[in-house]
Amino acid sequence: MKAVRIKEHGGSEVMSYEDVEQPQATASEVLIKVEAAGINYIDTYQRSGLYQISLPATLGLEASGTVAQIGSDVSRFQVGDRVAYTNVLGAYAEYASVDQDKVVSIPDAVSFEEGAAAMLQGCTAHYLSQSTYPIKRGDSCLIHAAAGGVGLILIQMAKNAGAYVIGTVSTEEKAELARAAGADEIILYTQTDFEAEVKRITDGKGVNVVYDSVGKTTFEKSIDCLQRFGYMVLYGNASGPVTEFNPATLGPKGSLFLTRPTLFDYTADRESLEWRSGDVFKWIAEGKLTLRLEHFFALADAQEAHDALEGRKTAGKIILKP
Repeated sequence: MKAVRIKEHGGSEVMSYEDVEQPQATASEVLIKVEAAGINYIDTYQRSGLYQISLPATLGLEASGTVAQIGSDVSRFQVGDRVAYTNVLGAYAEYASVDQDKVVSIPDAVSFEEGAAAMLQGCTAHYLSQSTYPIKRGDSCLIHAAAGGVGLILIQMAKNAGAYVIGTVSTEEKAELARAAGADEIILYTQTDFEAEVKRITDGKGVNVVYDSVGKTTFEKSIDCLQRFGYMVLYGNASGPVTEFNPATLGPKGSLFLTRPTLFDYTADRESLEWRSGDVFKWIAEGKLTLRLEHFFALADAQEAHDALEGRKTAGKIILKP
């Protein structure tokens, strides 16, 4: 079968499209014929070495497809079932073998492309809005990278929960996407100081929560956008990691909270995985959540897809098609 592999860390040029041996399902695994694989920023972190993985490796942490084979101990699935998964390395391939406990069923009303797009980013937006800081009616929140894959989903979930949403984007085109998703205010951070704008919009009060996937370039100002007892939720490093910070500064700024959550912890048990993915799929089927799917690349073009993502040339979700 074909797969996208890396043998060393580095830029997109270290990715190679090559023939590898097709995996077989062990006793507790299902073999999935991949129909769609999602591309996420974490893939670029693992490729570059910011997040360490064992090499050589097949990239990709989420996919959807059809069960092609089941192991002797598998009880949850049958051959032919439509399924999806996340948090298992190896999605940039024609087939993936995954433990049944990491796999969920896709409803008939949800496409393979939606299934792949919903797993990592949809479940991320779910834990951010439902668990890390459970948004309640009347809350205000600042969402960075509001036109990104997680950002557009998070806006919708925050609005469905009754929040007032401020988003930051880099271009007017992305601003329109974030507004269409339901954002109440959009700040073009390339033209305006987002901290000053948040203070203006909130009459100096600040927001209850900041969802920051950008990291280094936004971190300190994001904290200054919070009101007393506000939550700084740092869940990504698109501009680089935050390497220096003094926690003592959180006290004088309003007894603030700082957390660095990961999807792995929020889907560590079967119950959590089924709850989050189930909600996301249900909301898609009911029309309460719309995924932006317009960037499709062939598996052979994964390098080009990474370049587009890191060059901020995309909005919404990027899908690889084997």
